[in-house]
Amino acid sequence: MGTLLGWAGYLLSPQYRQRLAANATQAGLSPAQWKPSIASAGRMVMELPFLWERQPGDPILPRMRFENEAVLEAALARGKGVLLLTPHMGCFEVAAQAIAERFGATSPITVLYRPARKAWLRELVKTSRERPALLAAPATLAGVRQMIRALRRGQMVGLLPDQVPPDGMGVWAPFFGRPAYTMTLAARLVQQTGAEPLLTWAERLPRGAGYVQRFYAFPEELPDDAAESARRINHAMEWLILQCPQQYLWGYHRYKSPRSQAAGDTEQQE
Repeated sequence: MGTLLGWAGYLLSPQYRQRLAANATQAGLSPAQWKPSIASAGRMVMELPFLWERQPGDPILPRMRFENEAVLEAALARGKGVLLLTPHMGCFEVAAQAIAERFGATSPITVLYRPARKAWLRELVKTSRERPALLAAPATLAGVRQMIRALRRGQMVGLLPDQVPPDGMGVWAPFFGRPAYTMTLAARLVQQTGAEPLLTWAERLPRGAGYVQRFYAFPEELPDDAAESARRINHAMEWLILQCPQQYLWGYHRYKSPRSQAAGDTEQQE
């Protein structure tokens, strides 16, 4: 069903179709490499009702296999907090829930989300994403403070750094060779708290066989210079994405101009 949904969206929306092909081509991919991502996007959407409505008695861990989890365990043991960075790739909704189930007893995870504009949808998204040991922080000043407190307690925070931030909350940095407006929040969280950044992503296995969650050390230090930190984070995201370009959301409007900062979205001042 997800495959059909993905291809229906691709065929029915010329704008989406053009953007997907253009973004993947910008990354140097051939059609054979990026076309499987069409089905993958549909599968991600079809997973959401299960993930958001899943009852506490229905654990996600039996569907998840971890690789390199010693990287995360060692970072947590150092007690300085862990910033988990993942792109719009694989199933990032599964990733947060599985990490909370596996590690939440000793270290809860807080994930950043952008509140929906409609009140009914805003409440649905927030309550659906929150679970035991999994907290949702809105992309506001209050949400940033929530993440800083979590990191200073030695806990985990999850971000998607390839999400386009509002105007004034990012810098222009290369992403697959083209300038993309990139958040500065990830680097600032590390600099303000001393937290350790790690890379992670959850691969969706074929035929409903479950998921594989992988963890990697961040390859470089994040300097105080915002533009250089953004460049290094984008480079790390590129490395992850090219591991499995068939499961990246190439249709995401990564190169768009940032929207105007809304009232209350003032985390840049933190």
